[in-house]
Amino acid sequence: MPPVLATLLSATLHGLVGRVVRVEVDVAPGLPGFTIVGLPDAALSEARERVRGALRNAGYRHPPRRITVNLAPAELRKAGASLDLAIALGVLLGSEQMSADIGGVGLVGELGLGGEVRRVPGLLPMAIALRDRGVRRVLVPQEALAEASLAPELEVIGVGSLGDAAACLRRPRARRRAPEPLPRIGVGLGASPAGAVAGADDGLDRVPDLAEVRGQVAARRGLEIALAGGHALLLIGPPGAGKTLLARTIPSLLPDLDDTAALAATVVASVASEAPVTKLQRRPPVRMPHHTVSYAGMVGGGPRLTPGEVTLADQGCLVCDELPEFGRDVLEALRQPLEEGSVAVVRVGRWATFPARFTFVAAMNPCPCGRLGSAAAACTCPPGAPQRYLRRVSGPLRDRIDLWAAMDRVPPELLLRGPAPESSAVVGERIAAARACQLSRNGGVPNGRLGGRALREACGLDGPAVARAVLLSEREGLSGRGTDRLLRVARTIADLAGRPVVGAQDLDEAARFRIPADRFALGLAG
Repeated sequence: MPPVLATLLSATLHGLVGRVVRVEVDVAPGLPGFTIVGLPDAALSEARERVRGALRNAGYRHPPRRITVNLAPAELRKAGASLDLAIALGVLLGSEQMSADIGGVGLVGELGLGGEVRRVPGLLPMAIALRDRGVRRVLVPQEALAEASLAPELEVIGVGSLGDAAACLRRPRARRRAPEPLPRIGVGLGASPAGAVAGADDGLDRVPDLAEVRGQVAARRGLEIALAGGHALLLIGPPGAGKTLLARTIPSLLPDLDDTAALAATVVASVASEAPVTKLQRRPPVRMPHHTVSYAGMVGGGPRLTPGEVTLADQGCLVCDELPEFGRDVLEALRQPLEEGSVAVVRVGRWATFPARFTFVAAMNPCPCGRLGSAAAACTCPPGAPQRYLRRVSGPLRDRIDLWAAMDRVPPELLLRGPAPESSAVVGERIAAARACQLSRNGGVPNGRLGGRALREACGLDGPAVARAVLLSEREGLSGRGTDRLLRVARTIADLAGRPVVGAQDLDEAARFRIPADRFALGLAG
């Protein structure tokens, strides 16, 4: 029997991007053996055992020949079990146990020893990569049919077993679920996709309404501005002031994602594989990592370069409670994503760029005992402790925070008998209207990411407003970055009020949410 070479198309993950892989299976005479070459990782190297068992238990014969599997391109590292199905069908074609037309067909799926085809993480970006390569028909696990069908302009067929896949290649039969009409996206996913898949209220038993946060007028207003414009917000106050409660209302305030952002968020959800993906992720993700999170857990990394919390929060919100308790390296790692909207993760021989376009909301006590500046009780910290505690948040990170809101204990009279504040529905409508206005004006960019000439044009400052901005910047000792952030916040305040240009009143309110670094370091933030 002469050697037979079978070539099939499959895909693997590189960060958040699907990469097409040519699976070349050579079945030749010689001593029985099964070799996989092309930089496979440990899980992929073990595919030979899964394929061997799947072939036998699916009623096929494992050929007693020398089987060589080459994964091209050879210089690309391949990880995971997404190539199992293509390897098994390549063995069947190479051993002439079946014949089929595999032109324009992609295959993605993990094999069980019984021959069943199982879902793999990142199926959506892999399906998109195959589509962009010209593949028009993809065989995927039946349980992941809805996820793969989110890739537009692609016929997706679900298979439950190796036998089903072989039958589909011999005699095509549609098990397709019509995908939603979505914008075409390509290499843009490489440098950006988004927010993880934690749903809007993942990790929260119940999303409280903003009406439950009584008092705290400045903090409520600061949160509204932050979510409307995508600005970073820091809440400072003693324990029990309502910082965590206010942060937990965020999912009820964020507007739904548009098609492009929803698809980007769904790609991250697919890669993270925290829950089955059955539809577009319309709700922005809200991530609340614990302060013990590791560096890799926050920015991404690990053996397979998996996304971290900053990427899982892309298109949504990252909430960091007890900010000074986070590790110093973890906090410093937030500087790049806050400034650039992405994070580069580099390991030996591997690299990936993950998106990190999130709204940052942080909360902290003013000192270790939590009572510094409180009207209810005196601070009991030893001398110098509050300053050391506050300095755990470095100057460069402080400079990247747009809004500062001090909170204190709410008097019982106001808490129990005070007027009912605005609800999440009312405030959420204002946030959605302001967000839609700025995205339309700024070409899809929120105010929090504007800079340079685009920022000045968006503000439309006249002479008196320019003079006021200069005065405020000099009085508060703001850096160049701080001045830009003052203008961005003022632009969002004007958007919330429906004003086409930024006026002095908008600049004054924005300045009230800025706390100079020297006051912060002295422990006078409250």
